[in-house]
Amino acid sequence: MAYDLSRVQQIGQYCYEIPRAADGSMRTSARLYADEEILRSAAEDRSLNQLTNVAWLPGIVGSALAMPDIHEGYGFPIGGVAATGLKDGVVSPGGVGYDINCGVRLLTGSLDANEVRPHLSRLMDAVTQAVPSGVGRGGDVRLKRARLADVLEGGAQWAAQAGYGSREDAEHCEEGGRIARARADAVSDRAQDRGLDQVGTLGSGNHFLEFDEVVDVYDARAADAFGLRPGQLVVQIHSGSRGLGHQVCTDYVRRFQTSTKRFGYDLPDRELVCAPVESDEGQDYLAAMSAAANYAWANRQVMTEAVRRACERLRGAGLPALILSVLYDVAHNVAKIETHQVRGKSLPLCVHRKGATRAFPPGHPDVPAVYRSVGQPVLVPGDMGTASYVLRGTDVAMAETFGSSCHGAGRVMSRGAARSRVDARDLRQRLEQKGIVVRAGSLKGLAEEAPEAYKDIHRVVEVVHGAGLALKVARLRPLGVVKG
Repeated sequence: MAYDLSRVQQIGQYCYEIPRAADGSMRTSARLYADEEILRSAAEDRSLNQLTNVAWLPGIVGSALAMPDIHEGYGFPIGGVAATGLKDGVVSPGGVGYDINCGVRLLTGSLDANEVRPHLSRLMDAVTQAVPSGVGRGGDVRLKRARLADVLEGGAQWAAQAGYGSREDAEHCEEGGRIARARADAVSDRAQDRGLDQVGTLGSGNHFLEFDEVVDVYDARAADAFGLRPGQLVVQIHSGSRGLGHQVCTDYVRRFQTSTKRFGYDLPDRELVCAPVESDEGQDYLAAMSAAANYAWANRQVMTEAVRRACERLRGAGLPALILSVLYDVAHNVAKIETHQVRGKSLPLCVHRKGATRAFPPGHPDVPAVYRSVGQPVLVPGDMGTASYVLRGTDVAMAETFGSSCHGAGRVMSRGAARSRVDARDLRQRLEQKGIVVRAGSLKGLAEEAPEAYKDIHRVVEVVHGAGLALKVARLRPLGVVKG
């Protein structure tokens, strides 16, 4: 049933609000950053209902927020952001999702795309062999339980110390590639078992590894700081915490179903099960979720090194020397304790980002020093046939969205609908006619991720740019993609 848009007020060129008075259970207003077309699309599924449900959460600070890539999710809409107080607020696994720290990493290349294009097909074959993908697929890194604990608590820093890349790689990750509050003992045996052989693997669904060309630069100063130039080859890696993260979410949703009743919460949606941030349940969840987030950063770090080694192996076969450096790595699904200004006071808050990207401004101490003059890199992958963007964080985002921006294009078609409507063989042909080399584990998976299953990435980025949440730095064009 479509959402009644008469309840929605436009309060800015790219900002719409559902007032608290629109629903008696709301503790605050709900805000969506969108244009008119995106708003209408969001009204067609449960997205706006889910957003108003988030506005019910105990201890919520500011508005319940959604980015223009909004679509229906579990509990929170994907594209949702909410901050809660530590003393009176809650943490909700539905505000993070099942793929904890699903995120994206961008590598800058030392070569131009034109130098690599004659070798692209062989390069995509080599990368496909080097990076396992698919549902449940394990990799070459097989860990014993004691070593897995080091991964869960060390993240990308563990991977660099274990020989998968460098300390600088980890330093160019959000949180330095490691959330310190992680505890391996908060992660169940079942979840740990699922993670023993999946470090360094891509997974399935919307996860991908993509070679791109920088085709437009909008902000020369920021692009220079980020090491981007027109014509350059870059690589995106989009993956998460695999089965381990999924199990962590499953475990704590079940545990919170009991605690929610014990704490007397009357939820408008059972998918929003939650617990007080400072309760034992809340602290255990944050520790386990952080451990899964660290696992995801280690996973992307190991894949980074696998791509580098695949490129190195092709040097003898004619590929020029290609050096790949980590520009940045951001989490899309995470809850973290951060300090933000609220009515003139600095307060520690639990910030949930569910399909949203951190977008901290110039000068912020959590931005790597090399980027601090221009702001945090904000990486926004689009669909595999169109474009992706690099943006930078702003003071507007800090003031309005707890330093958050969009995370991608956002689906407009379910995976099932895409499978029924898209001919995968025709899709592959269309992509190849555009010069995009495709490697996919299955035709079904390829159809699910067809460009037409996603919003127009240009429109989504124009909204966040126009609203000032993140500003355009560069546009990327896909050259070759590996889909799980």
